[in-house]
Amino acid sequence: MLNWLDFLQIAIIVFATYVFYVSFIKNTSSEKLVRGLFGLGLLWGLSFILPWMHLYLLGRFLHWIALFLSVALIVIFQPELRKFLALMGNIKGFKNVVFAFKQDVQGKEKIQKSVDELIKAVSYMSEKHTGALIVFAKDIEDVNIERFGTKINAIISSELLLTLFFNKTPLHDGAVIISENEIKYAGAILPLSQNQLQWKYGTRHRAAIGMTENSNTIVLVVSEETGDISIAEKGNIKKYDDIKKLKTKIEKTMIN
Repeated sequence: MLNWLDFLQIAIIVFATYVFYVSFIKNTSSEKLVRGLFGLGLLWGLSFILPWMHLYLLGRFLHWIALFLSVALIVIFQPELRKFLALMGNIKGFKNVVFAFKQDVQGKEKIQKSVDELIKAVSYMSEKHTGALIVFAKDIEDVNIERFGTKINAIISSELLLTLFFNKTPLHDGAVIISENEIKYAGAILPLSQNQLQWKYGTRHRAAIGMTENSNTIVLVVSEETGDISIAEKGNIKKYDDIKKLKTKIEKTMIN
């Protein structure tokens, strides 16, 4: 039987694994592979737990499947495993891991600063009823549109965003595209949703919804008529009255 000390050790292992995953694996090319390894570990765990529940046949079946998949992974990913062991076996490799952790922390700090600038600009535009359309894309390749507008490639700042959406500038009617913690483009023309929407949604809202219907993006809208702030995601749109909740949503969007 497991006692409290065993549960404590399991909790520590789970927490350490989660921190390692978030710090070094998440949003990298290795993420799918690591998820597969987690799934394999779960399979192994079930193969040992099921016999305790007197499900001997099912437990044995999962045991052989887990064993087969383990051998297959070792053969298929032998080069990757060799590189990983070499990395962990030398001081330089350890320094690289520490450096990567520092880079990740610094990256999150930069994103948080950008989010503060975004919230500052969006709050002002909402108060002044300045229309705005901001696309958040994890990868610029996720933005599937015909016209990107003008390339900017600039650090996110409230002053720049307010200038881009000022109604006397030529780019104010288009969308700003943000990716990799930068303003990539301004004046982008987004596809309008072809679905039947409520009468209260104007062109900006239709564009925001249309953009998210067929792409892996999230779009923020500031209504010129009402000053309302909304976020479109996966073909749906949600109004945000609480700035703190809006900040949390944007921060999560840009970090993930």
